[in-house]
Amino acid sequence: MKPFQTQAHIHSLNGEVDEITVLKKVGENDYIVDYKGVKCHALFNWFVCQFYADDIYRIVKEDEYNG
Repeated sequence: MKPFQTQAHIHSLNGEVDEITVLKKVGENDYIVDYKGVKCHALFNWFVCQFYADDIYRIVKEDEYNG
């Protein structure tokens, strides 16, 4: 998968929308994204066609991203 930029609802912004970079798909609906230098998990809601990034509780450790 080639990384791409898109908009997402960001947990630390109480759901406000900002730009992320989707880096890698790691599960059925689980993506690793970069939000302002923080790698975290995100999901994609197919009903509203939007990403939701959790940069508070689902931060990715470097070994998890590379593994």
